[in-house]
Amino acid sequence: EVQLVESGGGLVQAGESLRLSCAASGFSLDDYLIGWFRQPPGKKREAVSCISSKDGVYYSDSVKGRFTISRDNSKNMAYLQMNSLTPEDTAAYYCTATFSLLRVSNDCAFQFDYWGQGTRVTVSS
Repeated sequence: EVQLVESGGGLVQAGESLRLSCAASGFSLDDYLIGWFRQPPGKKREAVSCISSKDGVYYSDSVKGRFTISRDNSKNMAYLQMNSLTPEDTAAYYCTATFSLLRVSNDCAFQFDYWGQGTRVTVSS
């Protein structure tokens, strides 16, 4: 069964950090482009960051300089390190993947194949 499972969410105070993990099973992430999206309460889902299978990353302006996306193909994992969190980062965070060798550059506008169930991040002020 193909699955993406996120973990690492929780309740933190403003200024603190969290590291989200995304574990893939049922397929290899090697040739997959990975994305992290989030959906704040009452708002639409938005792209946070994407990373190509080989190189190339994208960050939304709202997280650039604070968040870092990474992947470990040997472990079939992806990560989102989130630093200097603010209440505006409060959202459900989703990991997603698509089979693609395209290089990420300016956005995360891809047709994603698989989505995780999400992990909730709450940042208090």
